[in-house]
Amino acid sequence: MKKTPIYDGHVKLGAKIVDFHGWLMPIQYKGIVEEHRAVRSHAGIFDVSHMGVIDIRGKDAYDLVQFLTTNNLDKIGPGRAIYGALCNEDGKMLDDLISYMFSKEHILLVVNASNLETDFEWIKKHTGKFSVDAKNISDSLVLIALQGPDAPDIAEKLFKQSLASLKRFHFSEYTAGGVKILTARTGYTGEDGFELFVEAAKGEWLWNELLKLGAEPIGLGARDTLRLESGYLLYGNDADINTTPLEAGIGWALDLNKKGFIGQEALKIFKPKKKLFFMEMLESGIPRQGYKIFSNRKEIGVVTSGTFSPSLGKGIAMGYVDGEYGEVEIEIRGRMLKAKVKT
Repeated sequence: MKKTPIYDGHVKLGAKIVDFHGWLMPIQYKGIVEEHRAVRSHAGIFDVSHMGVIDIRGKDAYDLVQFLTTNNLDKIGPGRAIYGALCNEDGKMLDDLISYMFSKEHILLVVNASNLETDFEWIKKHTGKFSVDAKNISDSLVLIALQGPDAPDIAEKLFKQSLASLKRFHFSEYTAGGVKILTARTGYTGEDGFELFVEAAKGEWLWNELLKLGAEPIGLGARDTLRLESGYLLYGNDADINTTPLEAGIGWALDLNKKGFIGQEALKIFKPKKKLFFMEMLESGIPRQGYKIFSNRKEIGVVTSGTFSPSLGKGIAMGYVDGEYGEVEIEIRGRMLKAKVKT
């Protein structure tokens, strides 16, 4: 079992530790609902050092990432990041990821922990035609997400300077306590905030500094309820190798007009028969992964992620539905309960 450099800090805080894709990670500290609300009302920090980080350098770094990913790097420039997907030749998703462009010769890819090894092998498989050096540098870094309405204030106290110029999906390097920290205005909670990359040896120090500044420690349980509440997909639950970006609801991260990328031709002619939708329960009940979705008693889909929303005070879900519907029913413990489809 793998541990992040902050593992001992989680144990000291009394975190409940679970196996998450081979990593010993904190699922909660005080409780999922309390931690969820702390992020929505104040600020929380997440240890997301299990995420994969792949460093691409060389004169063809830009061309390689353009070839591998669905979105278009022409939309951004140095100091900016962009969300997209890795697809195979059939247009099926291998993963979703964020590309951080330092320059056309240096791009950082952040991928899902469960897919790191397969993603890295896929990338290396396609480097032959490009003058690049691709390295898995995940173990050399700690990644901490600082999220919530008070996150900017906490970050500014950490760095002792304003971060107002750092816009959404921009990143830059700042220094705190003599330590260089790559700071990106990104996150997966629906709140303002930052993702902080620091050398592994300084990870626990940075974690403790953020705690001193008032951030609450948040486990993976609340991270899941926060992302689901915000309508963000989780690869492995809401998308997989049998899913295209068009079905997974991230067609906006797909540029079919850019110069060729893997899966482009297949996606140009693909006609989705199902699509991922967000749903809110209209009746009391909590939907869970695998629950069936119906319309007029006809099965039309399946729930991929479901939970109780602490912010909305009701059950919420994401799931694939065959067709367009305003209202559906989800079978929960033998009962057909109504839910509203949000588009």
